[in-house]
Amino acid sequence: MITTQGISSSLSARRELPIGLFDSGVGGMTVLRAMREQLPNESFLYLGDTARMPYGTKGVETVQRYALEAAGKLVERGVKLLVIACNTATAAALPLIQAAHPDIDVVGVVEPGAEAACRATKSGYIAVIATSGTIRGRAYEEAILRRMPDARISALACPLFVSMAEDGLLEGPLAEGLAARYLDAIFRNPREQGLEVPDTLVLACTHFPLLRSAIAHVVGEGVTLVDSAGNTARNVRRLLQEKHLARGSGPNVGMPLCPGSVRFLTTDDVPRFTRMGELFLGIPLAPCTVELVTL
Repeated sequence: MITTQGISSSLSARRELPIGLFDSGVGGMTVLRAMREQLPNESFLYLGDTARMPYGTKGVETVQRYALEAAGKLVERGVKLLVIACNTATAAALPLIQAAHPDIDVVGVVEPGAEAACRATKSGYIAVIATSGTIRGRAYEEAILRRMPDARISALACPLFVSMAEDGLLEGPLAEGLAARYLDAIFRNPREQGLEVPDTLVLACTHFPLLRSAIAHVVGEGVTLVDSAGNTARNVRRLLQEKHLARGSGPNVGMPLCPGSVRFLTTDDVPRFTRMGELFLGIPLAPCTVELVTL
């Protein structure tokens, strides 16, 4: 017989578990950064599958297998909620991961990104840039059109942005040149011909926000850049509150808490992961917080 005390004790234990996030590399740390800002009391366990990145150039079945393995590793370690901090993996594998782990909530980043785009646009003309896999799957287009059936959408794959971000080449002539190579066809060329251009650009890959400055320089004024990180963090916060799983809720509500911890798992090259993680998170990463794992 399960008692009320037993249920309360179980919930209290789950509240102390970390939130799990995974991405093919360090790009998902843009989501982690937003979540740490909005959920400072929570602990996090982040997995970067750097040995097999990028996911965006892989076939759907391969991405599904990789994503299921990454999610399984985090669940095995013990997490109270799982965030797929990768647009490609969300588009390819969200329902599969939810079915594989029915006892915990699994949150993707596509729906929050689409929501942010629909809220930002005034003209209803939205551009989406992402990896080849995300664009091929049309997940963002479908999510936007569910919310805004009359939306006009231009979708473009920008796969080299991932490598640029991972190598820390975020600003300057090289980054702006690559951005122009991809984006002139949607923004600069139509504008020069007096044609309408999108008023909202979705950075539909978690790596792309690091290139925000170069991208903004190319698309010009009057274009709002949005990504999924902030919305995802808000959705997770709301979900934790609804499920009474937020750390510091329940019988401990109102009591002072120590800030939550952050730990990392990577499948390759711990020193490089640490260096890039510091760039994406904006804080030093202690080597003792990063563990090499095999999937």
